[in-house]
Amino acid sequence: MRLTTFSDYSLRVLIYLGVHGEEIATVGRIAEAYRISANHLMKVAHYLAQGGYIETARGKGGGMRLGLAPEKINLGELVRGTEDNGKLVECFDRNASDCRIESACVLRGVLGQALDAFFRSLDAYTLADLIAPKPRLAKMLVLTQKR
Repeated sequence: MRLTTFSDYSLRVLIYLGVHGEEIATVGRIAEAYRISANHLMKVAHYLAQGGYIETARGKGGGMRLGLAPEKINLGELVRGTEDNGKLVECFDRNASDCRIESACVLRGVLGQALDAFFRSLDAYTLADLIAPKPRLAKMLVLTQKR
């Protein structure tokens, strides 16, 4: 299983903002820190703002910061929202499945249990857990420490 780039970038944006604290950050600055596409981050920022994970401000001096405390951002909830459908294989969608062995296959149940275990594991963590090594992350993300 592999997370989508959208999920990956969503987590990265939140980590950056969590390390950054109350300071406003721009998409360009985050993209530069991670050396990733600013265009992709625009879509991610829009999604995160719609979900209340971040607050955004337009115009001169605008940007974004966390909209929730890091301990309120559950990783399982976030990833469930950012993954397009959670269907590991075709037969997870019975309406679109064209699998010849579906009626006798045990694989869907096995993979469903694995997916449930994956999300249960993520449910045990928050953004606060991810930003625990804040001083080291700040150095890696080329942030100045003002705290």
